Amino acid sequence: MSLEIDPKQIKSFSPINSLNPENAQDLIKKISATTVQSGHYVFKKGDADKFHVYLLKGEVELIDDKKVIKVVKTGSADGLQPLAHGFPRPLSARAKNSVVVTRINSDMLDIMLTWDQTGSYTVEGVDEEDDETDWMTRILQTRAFHRIPPANIQAMFMRMESVGFKPGEKVIEQDSEGDFFYIIKEGRCLVTRSTPANPNGVKLATLTVGDSFGEEALISDSKRNATITMLTDGHLMRLNKEDFNSLLNEPLLNWVNYDEGKKLVDEGAVWFDVRLPTEHKAKHIKGSINIPLIFLRMKANSLDAQKKYIIYCDTGRRSSAASFLLNEKDIDSCVLKDGVDTAEANDLVTA
Repeated sequence: MSLEIDPKQIKSFSPINSLNPENAQDLIKKISATTVQSGHYVFKKGDADKFHVYLLKGEVELIDDKKVIKVVKTGSADGLQPLAHGFPRPLSARAKNSVVVTRINSDMLDIMLTWDQTGSYTVEGVDEEDDETDWMTRILQTRAFHRIPPANIQAMFMRMESVGFKPGEKVIEQDSEGDFFYIIKEGRCLVTRSTPANPNGVKLATLTVGDSFGEEALISDSKRNATITMLTDGHLMRLNKEDFNSLLNEPLLNWVNYDEGKKLVDEGAVWFDVRLPTEHKAKHIKGSINIPLIFLRMKANSLDAQKKYIIYCDTGRRSSAASFLLNEKDIDSCVLKDGVDTAEANDLVTA
């Protein structure tokens, strides 16, 4: 059972109290309250989670190396500020008694403040029953977006447009030109790919709120490699190709040359070939794994999220698209600049 949020109390907190009423109300729909028992930590010094943490009820001790620096009480001047705000946390926060707190995604709050202060955007709200799957929250919580400059994230949301689709309607078709990057705001989509043996399409994945697609063709400057069809009524947010590549793709890509990649592999990283099996068989780097880009979205969960992957193809285009996809799934990766042909001859396996 979730704890009740008092909108009036939330709107009294700084800097939420500077939001316009519409955006403040939308923010309140996205947050929840949690209880922290007496003696337990709300967070610890050095934590780097990007959240504004506010005290809704009780008293919290702010601690530096076991020394209590300050006690913050609900309703006090200090209680209207986020607790020991900073990344990493400058102090620990420990519950002096049973307390209630709320955590608000700092990037989301900063974006809303920027929209308000530029006067150029009003956030479109979502129904309360959609709180747990809110598209904006899911996107901002992925580790990939922590690497994108805040100004880029703000620009992305401001430049996106919302488009509606009906069940059975195709969002993108296989072999068409790439034009937009999409994030699902409401609804579910089916990903299929047709082959000579299965002209009606093979099911690759089902996508839901917060999932994104369409980046492969934009990054590799190639045709769409799958068809995306709406399973339900839905609304998608889309970003055009030029904005996607400048705002999202480049900041996420970590390029390495062969010597740098080889050093990372010596330290535990894994060579990752995203070309087709026939290409891999003809020539590949020793010790590499092979999952073709077209199947990566479906098989990404089989990868070890604790490892770093050095992705390669023949030019860098497909591997760039693969790296973007893995970053979205919080899997660390680098892209081998100029592809497999940069590898040393004695490190290659050829058919």
